[in-house]
Amino acid sequence: MTDTDTAADSAVRSGSPDSAVDRVADFFGAYVDAVSDGTDDLGTELRAHYLTEDFRQRLAAWEEANHADGVLRAQDVPTRWEVRYHDSGAGHLFTTVTLTWGTGPDAGHTRLAVQSDLGTKLISDIEEG
Repeated sequence: MTDTDTAADSAVRSGSPDSAVDRVADFFGAYVDAVSDGTDDLGTELRAHYLTEDFRQRLAAWEEANHADGVLRAQDVPTRWEVRYHDSGAGHLFTTVTLTWGTGPDAGHTRLAVQSDLGTKLISDIEEG
């Protein structure tokens, strides 16, 4: 265990490729690891696998205008992430991703609203929310 692991964090994690919520969690977990490790090609490959083509194009435009990582909506890498189901309807599933910046009582948080297409389970939008 590392110093950031706790007894509460030691719960077994599981998932299903049929679950759009699990796919969002899988993407954010792998993406944060790739960015943190400095593995640029992996982040791009993950985007290609988990994000719609249209969203990848909009993300590139957002990143150019904001000079930040569009997935994380930041220039830094979060220390933790959490994904929760929010709602679904009209062929979409909505999750809330909470990114934690730093540790301890002074840690900051960013909430992202993530939209996935239920038919493809691909992420089709991310906004601060």
